[in-house]
Amino acid sequence: MAEVQNTSRVVGVSGNMVTVEFDGKILMNEVGYVKLETPEGTKRLKSEVIRVRGNRADLQVFEMTRGIGVGDTVELTGNLLSVTLGPGLLGQVFDGLQNPLPQLAEECGFFLDRGVYLEPMPDREWEFTPVVKTGDTVTRGDTLGTVPEGIFNHHIMVPFNMYDTYKVKSIAPKGEYRVIQNIAEIEDAKGNTYPLTMKFEWPVKRAIDAYAERLKPIEPMITKVRLIDTFIPVAKGGTYCIPGPFGAGKTVLQQITSRNADVDVVIIAACGERAGEVVETLRDFPELVDPKTGNSLMERTIIICNTSSMPVAAREASVYTALTLAEYYRQMGLDVLLLADSTSRWAQAMREMSGRLEEIPGEEAFPAYLESVIASFYERAGLVRLKDGSCGSVTIGGTVSPAGGNFEEPVTQATLKVVGAFHGLSRERSDARKYPAIDPLESWSKYRGSVDPARTDYAWNILFNGNDVAQMMKVVGEEGTSIEDYIVYLKSDILDSVYMQQNSFDPVDNAVSVERQKHIFDIVFRILSAEFDFQIKDEARQYFNRMRQLFLDYNGARWNTDEFAAKEREIVDLLSSKQKGLDENAAG
Repeated sequence: MAEVQNTSRVVGVSGNMVTVEFDGKILMNEVGYVKLETPEGTKRLKSEVIRVRGNRADLQVFEMTRGIGVGDTVELTGNLLSVTLGPGLLGQVFDGLQNPLPQLAEECGFFLDRGVYLEPMPDREWEFTPVVKTGDTVTRGDTLGTVPEGIFNHHIMVPFNMYDTYKVKSIAPKGEYRVIQNIAEIEDAKGNTYPLTMKFEWPVKRAIDAYAERLKPIEPMITKVRLIDTFIPVAKGGTYCIPGPFGAGKTVLQQITSRNADVDVVIIAACGERAGEVVETLRDFPELVDPKTGNSLMERTIIICNTSSMPVAAREASVYTALTLAEYYRQMGLDVLLLADSTSRWAQAMREMSGRLEEIPGEEAFPAYLESVIASFYERAGLVRLKDGSCGSVTIGGTVSPAGGNFEEPVTQATLKVVGAFHGLSRERSDARKYPAIDPLESWSKYRGSVDPARTDYAWNILFNGNDVAQMMKVVGEEGTSIEDYIVYLKSDILDSVYMQQNSFDPVDNAVSVERQKHIFDIVFRILSAEFDFQIKDEARQYFNRMRQLFLDYNGARWNTDEFAAKEREIVDLLSSKQKGLDENAAG
């Protein structure tokens, strides 16, 4: 429990915000505990200073404020809102304040009690192997030793808040130690000695920057979703957002991504989501098989839960807690994917707190600083080179839930200004049972994908031109369209149906390796760039319907099998039977 530095008195309560009068010093974002007398005893409710005016401060309380009254005592700790970092975090389910939810449920039952805060890491022994020796020079972020955690070697590092250069005075030999035991002593230039354990704390709203330099993210993060990897890719260390109307498949797409993404650690921040969806996530994830290891996916996953029924202030804490844990594992040279679902609920929490603070509202009553807060969140993603030369990355994927699917609303627009890729879901594609429901005509990416950009640009043109023809046919009808335009329309349709869409129920087609994606795209590209010898539209329509059916069977065949080769031969033969030439504008 944090040491009390100062006390103050409550002078006002508004929702989950309390106003206090204080003497002496107080810090922005300082943690305080509101003391509440209840029949069960005294409870201490965690809160955070969010505004200071004269001798008064406003604190957002991360618990229900029922029962708090004027005159109640608030204990100020002098510490910022922090998380505990160390081995044992992987595989855990936390709330926004890093309380392990299973242990909290064991202690409180089905209804979580207020004022109960538990240690986030299990009290167990870890097999520590030192990598430094007495007399070595270390700085913050340097590795002192490692312990095995799941499939990784967890680095025990010099705490990030120790900014001097130190000499290792002593280091524990290889053996088993608990996280609270001293494993090293380091000494600064003035002769001060600091004992170190395997864990330390770091404030959640401060980015971890104990690395050598930031690098431009260029390596694609493979998701095994063809539309994303080929046309609207995401880079390791990059950012992307998934806006879409309610029920369009944002959460499903995030779960598929978390399972198949080419990353080491996955962190899910369920921020303000409905309890039913969160329960589904908690129930499904331990049963999901990790394609990398064959074990449970939870072994390399951390889930931060904050449902819509929890206090709104805790939503903000959950987002920053998840982000800090992601940065911590990046410091070990790992690739981390952070999925925030949903940033709209977080923005709604900010709007509620801004209203209680009586700030001047911005667009749709969101605070005027909404854009800068969202930007500062996504800016903490990145690819970094560490001091030992290795690289680690944090990729952030945030969902946005605009009311009515309106992408012009403030949260979506503020997000679009800072992310590197936009995967917009559409109600029409979702209702048509198209998976993924990402609208390729609305989505974009600034990153380079796994396929030659010149070829994907050509395919994009076919898709957009085909959409133009489809819109024109709604006015003039099929009979008013030329055979050339009609073929463009059919080409765009087959690109969408056989390559951009996948069968999520098919064990082969639901996750496609990048090697197979490149191979299939080569064949699709040959179709798109071919010039055909059709005399009438019926002939063209029947030909493309036949091609589509062959492709759907082909997509379900296992990679590099006899069945795969036979179905590919059928497609190539059908293509050759009607191809009379090649578009001279086609690249490659």
